[in-house]
Amino acid sequence: MIISRRAILAAGLAAPALPRLAQAQTTRWQFASPYPDGNFHTRNIREFITAVESGSGGKLSIQLHSNGALLPLPQIKRGAQTGQVQLGEILISAYGNEDPLLEVDSIPQLVTDYAGARKLADLSRPMLEARLARQGLSLLYTVPWPPSGFYTNFPVDTLEALRGTKMRTFNVMTNRFATLIGATPTLVQAAEIPQAFATGVVNSMVTSAATGVDSAAWDYAKFFTPIGFTWTKNAVFVNRRALEALPAEVQATVRSAAAAAETRGWAMSAAARDSAQASLAARGMTVATASPALMQGMARIGATMADEWAGRAGEDGRKIIADLRAAG
Repeated sequence: MIISRRAILAAGLAAPALPRLAQAQTTRWQFASPYPDGNFHTRNIREFITAVESGSGGKLSIQLHSNGALLPLPQIKRGAQTGQVQLGEILISAYGNEDPLLEVDSIPQLVTDYAGARKLADLSRPMLEARLARQGLSLLYTVPWPPSGFYTNFPVDTLEALRGTKMRTFNVMTNRFATLIGATPTLVQAAEIPQAFATGVVNSMVTSAATGVDSAAWDYAKFFTPIGFTWTKNAVFVNRRALEALPAEVQATVRSAAAAAETRGWAMSAAARDSAQASLAARGMTVATASPALMQGMARIGATMADEWAGRAGEDGRKIIADLRAAG
């Protein structure tokens, strides 16, 4: 059999190209989030993804599945642990049944502004990182929701106005809050809020103005009363094995993009507070001013819930509360 010189040259040229092809292979990750595309958390994630894909030179590609399309909120952390997805976003306090420490940012009135929320985030982060690490996850960043308020079809001048209502809740602490004020708590995921109101499953809720816009609250509520209820946070994390399997420079790109997303996300949260309240008002809702009597009631309930939480959370919880108060 005679082999042409052209074939030999072609074979010789092709051989060294094989390693380059292997190096050019793209790692593909899946990212599960429970929130819709218009939400500022989701928009922040998309900027994070763009930064990772660009910074990695195409070595890492990430597909985002928003609005619970791939996994609902209660299943996202487990999905990342098992490798069903590599990245996930959760409302941290929604997993309070696993560990009371995850509930700390949902204690009413524990912090009353973004500066306090930042202190709380910094104090609790090492403990959150340690707990996620034990489950095979690496924390990338956290971003708070804007402060929450009450959604109702009647004015809320005191907490007594909410007694007997069917209140939408989304974690252990909002469930406890509803119980303490004499409301009936009902767990409803964000994507299901409009249907829950329309069918009478709930007729009141406490959540952020941003969630109100996401769920078109003007279709089912007349009043939004901001009370600075909490600055609950979302966490974005990654399967640790998946992260460690990346080249070192790509891992560094992911970490750098996450740090930028955290800084950007906090600013987006503050902007969302004002823009979302304006959107609610523009759609005909009354954005009320919380009365002194309402805020006094909130402070009383918040103190009770903080004491209860510290008893459940143990040494770590008591340290967070003590350090937060010492920080002023």
